[in-house]
Amino acid sequence: MLTGSSLWGKWIRAKLLKGRSFWEVNVRMQTGSWMWHKMLKLRSVAKLFYKVEVGNGRHISFWYDNWSRQGVLMDLLGARGIIDMGVGKNATVEDAVLYGRRRRRHRLSILNDIEDELAIIRSNSSLEEVDRSLWRRDSGYKLEFSTQETWQILRDKKPLCNWAQGIWFTQATPKFAFMAWLSVRDRMSTMDRVVKWSRGSNDMCVLCYNAPESRNHLFFECDISAEVWEFIAKGLLRQDFTVDWSEIISIISDKAREKKSLLCTRYAFQAVLYALWRERNKLKHGKKMMPLPVLKKVIEKGIRNRITLVQKKGGRGMEMLMQFWFQTRM
Repeated sequence: MLTGSSLWGKWIRAKLLKGRSFWEVNVRMQTGSWMWHKMLKLRSVAKLFYKVEVGNGRHISFWYDNWSRQGVLMDLLGARGIIDMGVGKNATVEDAVLYGRRRRRHRLSILNDIEDELAIIRSNSSLEEVDRSLWRRDSGYKLEFSTQETWQILRDKKPLCNWAQGIWFTQATPKFAFMAWLSVRDRMSTMDRVVKWSRGSNDMCVLCYNAPESRNHLFFECDISAEVWEFIAKGLLRQDFTVDWSEIISIISDKAREKKSLLCTRYAFQAVLYALWRERNKLKHGKKMMPLPVLKKVIEKGIRNRITLVQKKGGRGMEMLMQFWFQTRM
């Protein structure tokens, strides 16, 4: 593997590789930093993104670098290939071209294919040509490495969630948004989920004890949570007001809605979720829940304070947002 002419690359070659290829170094070697060992462990992934273009072949490992059309020769032929090809384990492509034993025919077709490649390099080789590292990109192998494109190729891609912007918006409070995200994915420890791993548990709603507690019941089919949600959101949503979970998620994900209304609705939704879950957990652990009138005022005050903070940072547009919020409370 080409390590470049940087000081770090030179130090790696001198102190850690010591004439060996990066691809053959034992991952359990004692020398090197934790970062070096992390790099060694990721070589199987890096191999999928790296190959070299032969120039003079001086800095390309014959056995360990991906220079051949066949692939990495050590992976294909193993140690036996060293004997069959007559090329030393630490040889470069230049060594194989200049000092390898005279070309001969082999029983295995893959060995003959490699000999043909060496013959082509031998006839085209030039001392002035430099070896070049190539990196896998969306459009093929290129000279420039792209972190972004490499990540996009590596990452486990999932369909885009239409609700994502309704949860992860700029003005959100991080702890509110995280809890809303868990709720949308139905990963909260509601009683319908608890009973699956704790047999004998009571699955009734902790707030109202009128129905089994699920995500959809708690937000906002439960009489208590519905009352809080109505107090906060009825003025915002007006004729669109609903306590149905899927409809609420559809509303906060609707980019076509008026911006001020959408922002206030998104933040109010998350604030109510967080406050109700906090009060629900108080009851679950034997504490008293905050009186409903007080809880409503606390949530409203929190939303108002957040909008005020956003207004100070955002200027005139956010001042209009504050006016809009107060109009909904009248």
